[in-house]
Amino acid sequence: MFIHQLEPRFAETDALGHISNTIFPIWFEDARTPVFKIFNPKMDVHNWTLILARQEIDHTAQTFIGKSVSIQTGLGKIGNSSFEVIQTAEQDGQVVAKGKAVLVHFDYELQKASPIPDDIRAQLEAHKI
Repeated sequence: MFIHQLEPRFAETDALGHISNTIFPIWFEDARTPVFKIFNPKMDVHNWTLILARQEIDHTAQTFIGKSVSIQTGLGKIGNSSFEVIQTAEQDGQVVAKGKAVLVHFDYELQKASPIPDDIRAQLEAHKI
């Protein structure tokens, strides 16, 4: 499992004084960076092989500025060309959001999904939860 620590910024708050729900997809994407690096260690956008097919987020508690947030990222089901990324955000030891994203290994030239290579699949398997 990957751990990503962040400090909420003032600009991420909403009119009610807590972190806006629109920020969590951004935080979760940022916390998926180690997964992206399994496919593309140099993060070269000209050789990108992933697309986001689906994401869902459940907000379970309010999140506030001035307190660190920890995002845990692991992998769920791994298919032939797609896989699930399972994420949890915590603040003060409380789960504030849970997310799941489906990423697809994608061939941009052919414009279709392609099988996950065996060496990458082995790395993904090491992070299953």
